[in-house]
Amino acid sequence: MTFKVAIIGRPNVGKSTLFNRLVGRKLALVDDTPGVTRDRRVHAAKLYDLHFDVIDTAGFEDAAASTLPGRMRAQTEIAIREADLIFFTIDAKSGLMPDDKTFAEIVRKSGKPVVVVANKAEARGAQGGMLEAWELGLGEPIPVSAEHGQGLPDLRDAVIAALGEARAFGEEEEDADEETAASEVLIGEDITDPDAEPSYDDTKPMRIAVVGRPNAGKSTLINALIGEERLLTGPEAGITRDSISVDWDWHGRRLKLFDTAGMRRKARIHEKLEVMSVQDGLRAIRFAEIVIIVLDATIPFEKQDLQIADLIIREGRAPVIAFNKWDMIDHPQELLAELREKTERLLPQARGMQAVPVSAETGRGLDKLMDAVIRTHRVWNSRVSTGKLNRWLEGILAHHPPPAVAGRRLKIKYVTQAKTRPPGFVVSCSRPDAMPQSYVRYLSNSLREAFDMPGVPIRIALRTSDNPFASRAKKRR
Repeated sequence: MTFKVAIIGRPNVGKSTLFNRLVGRKLALVDDTPGVTRDRRVHAAKLYDLHFDVIDTAGFEDAAASTLPGRMRAQTEIAIREADLIFFTIDAKSGLMPDDKTFAEIVRKSGKPVVVVANKAEARGAQGGMLEAWELGLGEPIPVSAEHGQGLPDLRDAVIAALGEARAFGEEEEDADEETAASEVLIGEDITDPDAEPSYDDTKPMRIAVVGRPNAGKSTLINALIGEERLLTGPEAGITRDSISVDWDWHGRRLKLFDTAGMRRKARIHEKLEVMSVQDGLRAIRFAEIVIIVLDATIPFEKQDLQIADLIIREGRAPVIAFNKWDMIDHPQELLAELREKTERLLPQARGMQAVPVSAETGRGLDKLMDAVIRTHRVWNSRVSTGKLNRWLEGILAHHPPPAVAGRRLKIKYVTQAKTRPPGFVVSCSRPDAMPQSYVRYLSNSLREAFDMPGVPIRIALRTSDNPFASRAKKRR
């Protein structure tokens, strides 16, 4: 089994930079502003021949439990309990601070093996700060530069010394690059057999992003789903900054949930950190399969909600709406009928979108929400054979043929499905540029109804078949 390493320390000592260095990619947000990280993040990491899980944590601060810094500290304490080894990180450039000594005592009481990481060791005058770290009484400080990748061989040796060779070189797990594999899958797969029957693979973890405006209850919803206080929550808007992934098993189905930062209107975003948070959320959407759009049922369908939904559909992801805070609604049946009518009217791009009332606080509606997610995922992966498509096309053309443009009637020859995730179809016709968008929408809506594909984007590409005599005509000229 692999071991776990928790990176802890006071704010702005470079914990997230070290985390990114160990995992090999820029997953955690990094900025000069203290306290960027708030939730704890876990990811597979590698340090030369050592393979382990690393936990990024919020800056350790001495604060009351009811405050936001206090709740962040509670998450860090959970990480310490989960870890097999602790990287106690200090800023070698600025030297020891009073909080470093206070938190060193907490780490010492945990009884876990500790490696003191003196980060920013490349800075001028860092030697003095590194020597001060001996005062912590946690062993020899290891000078590193997480930003420049310096000092990592010494860090590797310190890990082996702290854990012992048998534990450090334990049973290795496959080092699979999940994000790369997911990004390849999301591109869509070409048809190898046009007449193949639909297939559905439920063995890979389903990637679900949870998005919405600030304070809609996204983190609370994920905590309610997994049944633990995994993500930081509270009455303050905009608590979440990084996109945090959480592995979860639901009725034997493996899932990976991504919590994202609240997305405000672009005109209201001024701080660089919020821009980075929103960009991280957009990245989570692009890598997701299903996107749960969390709407505050007390103020639903604001302009920003519709823009978020439109972005998800344009990206080709499969959307599901969760009307959260349903426990605060006085007349639920009347409001639900109204909201579902608005969903159909305001989001016609994915007609039939699943919309479920939930309460993250009480746990109401969560099973129905997950049932809607599974159904939508199946539709998003659905495939229709070419034979069925062209029998459908015959009926469509007989009932409502394409219009005449400039006195010439457009001809549609055949249709085939080119990809799934989302369903994409290629229609061969005589003059693709002249085909009215209204008729393309008619084909899309008819496809959706005929083959039971509600609530997901459907893409139609118009193509013209090559004229075999075109090259001969050019030669005659």
